[in-house]
Amino acid sequence: MVFGHNGGVTTRLTVSDPAGARFDLDAIGTGLVFADALGELAEALRAGGPAGTAVVQAPPGTGKTTLVPPLLANLAINLAAGANPANLAAGAADLAAQANGPRPRVVVSQPRRVAARSAARRLAALDGSRLGDRVGYTVRGERKAGPETLIEFVTPGILLRRLLADPGLETTSAVILDEVHERGLETDLLLGMLTEVRQLRGDLTLVAMSATLDAPRFAALIGAYDGGGPAPVVDCPSALQPLEVRWVPGAAPRLDDRGVTRAFLDHVADTAVAAQAEAHTVDPDIDALVFLPGAWEVQYVAARLRERAGPRVEVLELHGRIGPAAQDRAVSGRVPGGLPRIIVSTALAESSLTVPGVRLVVDSGLSREPRRDSTRGMSGLVTGSCSRASADQRAGRAARQGPGLVVRCYDQKTFGAAPAHRTPEIAAADLTGAALVLACWGAPSGRGLTLPDAPPQAAMNEAIEVLSELGAVGPDGLATDLGKTLARIPADPRLARALLDGTAVVGQRTAAETVALVSGDLRAPGADLTRLLTTLRTDRTPEARRWVEDVRRMAAIARQEESAAPFSPAVPVTAAESVGFVVALAFPDRVAHRVPVAGPQQYLLSSGTRAGLPAGSALSGHEWLAVAEVSRAQGRDAAGTGAVIRSAAALTADTAEAAAGHLLSETVEAVFSLGRVTARRERRLGAIVLSSTPVRPPAEEGRAAVARAMETEGLGMVGWSTAADGLRRRLALLHRELGDPWPDVSERALLARLDEWLAPELEALASGTATAGIDLADPLRRLLPWPDAARLGGLAPERLEVPSGSRVRIGYPDVADDAGRPVVAVKLQECFGWAQTPRLVDGRVPVLFHLLSPAGRPLAVTDDLASFWSGPYAQVRAQMRGRYPKHPWPEDPWTAPATARTKNRM
Repeated sequence: MVFGHNGGVTTRLTVSDPAGARFDLDAIGTGLVFADALGELAEALRAGGPAGTAVVQAPPGTGKTTLVPPLLANLAINLAAGANPANLAAGAADLAAQANGPRPRVVVSQPRRVAARSAARRLAALDGSRLGDRVGYTVRGERKAGPETLIEFVTPGILLRRLLADPGLETTSAVILDEVHERGLETDLLLGMLTEVRQLRGDLTLVAMSATLDAPRFAALIGAYDGGGPAPVVDCPSALQPLEVRWVPGAAPRLDDRGVTRAFLDHVADTAVAAQAEAHTVDPDIDALVFLPGAWEVQYVAARLRERAGPRVEVLELHGRIGPAAQDRAVSGRVPGGLPRIIVSTALAESSLTVPGVRLVVDSGLSREPRRDSTRGMSGLVTGSCSRASADQRAGRAARQGPGLVVRCYDQKTFGAAPAHRTPEIAAADLTGAALVLACWGAPSGRGLTLPDAPPQAAMNEAIEVLSELGAVGPDGLATDLGKTLARIPADPRLARALLDGTAVVGQRTAAETVALVSGDLRAPGADLTRLLTTLRTDRTPEARRWVEDVRRMAAIARQEESAAPFSPAVPVTAAESVGFVVALAFPDRVAHRVPVAGPQQYLLSSGTRAGLPAGSALSGHEWLAVAEVSRAQGRDAAGTGAVIRSAAALTADTAEAAAGHLLSETVEAVFSLGRVTARRERRLGAIVLSSTPVRPPAEEGRAAVARAMETEGLGMVGWSTAADGLRRRLALLHRELGDPWPDVSERALLARLDEWLAPELEALASGTATAGIDLADPLRRLLPWPDAARLGGLAPERLEVPSGSRVRIGYPDVADDAGRPVVAVKLQECFGWAQTPRLVDGRVPVLFHLLSPAGRPLAVTDDLASFWSGPYAQVRAQMRGRYPKHPWPEDPWTAPATARTKNRM
């Protein structure tokens, strides 16, 4: 049996195998490029003894998914039979004895169900065995494996739950994590958790497989078998044939406010028809693969292709909503003599599996990935440009089995502007489920666990808060008994709790139906879950059949875990409300109440987010909704909220309060508005106000309202009277020039000392007194230092007597002006004969004079009167005496009498 080539030397395993346990790698590896790397991988794993580690880096299509599992199975069989790892040879007696004991199993994690099934089916066919015997798979709701299974393909979620149930994976000899470069959240968790398992089990082999250049990073994460450095990396050259790239952008934009435009989808369909017809003239055996971001777009384009291509082409869909048989048919090769095929797929076909016959790829360049909106506390799928790495992966599908062509329905500029790599799911997704897994594993929030990327702290904190409210984690962050029960249910922890609690109220069947409805990849028309449920109960579509299987599984779990349900509400729930009630149990923060606004209907969620319904939704008009999914609108939604309700069911006020009772509160809310404190007694369901009654503001709430207003509006909320403002300015000048003991009267300083100078007024405001009845002048005097306060009038007087006898108000600089001067604005004639400029603050600060015309307009600004009379005055006199002849303009201002009167009244 040939393992492959290692440094030009062929490594063979020649053993007697009467039990027929080993896989024939020669036969399985025929035509696969990775066969040449098997020897190197075998040597790397043998070096680790019973617990080898390795990272396999091989491009798509090389055969790593087909060849690595049977290689590890063969190694495990020899070790289990007592063979010497150095020569991998075992006698017939050893093998016969081993055949009677438990067989070592290799578990292969595949990120998608269709990939797990397809890989298992292909390997079983190459092995010549029946699917489910030596090679099998387990995915959600489907299992083809048994006691004799040596290689089992599973999805990451299945393997996570096995780890929680059996942390040692005692019946597993090796684990292969395939497609780790995709950075799925569950695969990232598996990497960290399995690295810990290897520290407890010295005989567990761990291999990570990647199709990109991230291999060194994963090698460092899982480490070598002896902990002395990174795991060995086994590389394999690309198996791609020559690939032609064409750019065929459409005239219409790809995206608008509502998502992917129909005009662009029509362009994709037209491009696919034309490209497939051209390829068929070259080679009639060429099939096409079209990539689109989601199931709806796949269905739309597939329908257009059937219209335009006619009966000469078979159009197949590949996405998560079709049944397993339809998925398997799409990824299988063309039957002999069959029609040319166009497979229209989501990113499901981007990696993990090879679709036979495909040598033409038509790529929309779009993907739909999870994104978390931290400001609104919601998560959802967002459509945008796929990463350049994803685009290259898609293109590579065309060149696996011969020269290929990829037609990109966008331009090179758009490709260059796309992100280089896909965002790791851990950085963008809701982490509630992941947080529960980590809590059950004994690593709350991922502490101490080696992960490719640490989870965002804010998102993890929110997830822990949700789990705490569910009763799934304790104060120490570890899972409670209820949390461990919820982790066993293959659904979001909130839905798992709703399944248990809802069963006690609406019955197992309805609770199971609702949870299966929300957790499945199903599209609710007009966001109406109840309407979707009615349809699924009578449909015979693959989508409906899959839902029925999910319902059976959920109902069985509900029966098994019935004792774990601690919930028993007093309110009766009618059949019409049962779906909404279960949804509200799962997502109490998304219970929504209609907002009375003009225009399109808006709903306020108990979390505080506003959202609108899709246009034409049958749910419009309902006062209360239980929202299962709300996501950010692609553009500006019709309701103008920026968020759209994607799925929901109707509720009543009573059932909303019963389901989300822990969010009920009754408080007195005091606010400072329009110059006074007012208060209302409010009953709320989260952010939703159920009732509001005016009441007299209690002292404590009133003080809090005033304090909040002070923090945002400052002392301006009370207002500065002329007297108060003048006093404050005078004190500010004294503090600037003399310092202590004169007080700092800046806004910051005054707010810091409110209790020292404004306490009585604050109490009055808190009790409902209007700000109009409060003058800050008297409170400000409480800050005057004694006995220094007696000198206030001399140091910074309110008014200054000028030679005419008038007492003119002094304008002091603004409190925030660090260089301002006191200003006296006075008519020029009132200052005749005044040679010495007055100075304030014990002579430190000269007064700045604004000398005015008889009409009150500025003629000069000076703080040196003597210089003004001796110089500029003559020019002012020449300009002004003709304009104001009734006022004195003497040639000698030194001896002229100062006056505020005209000549006739002097």
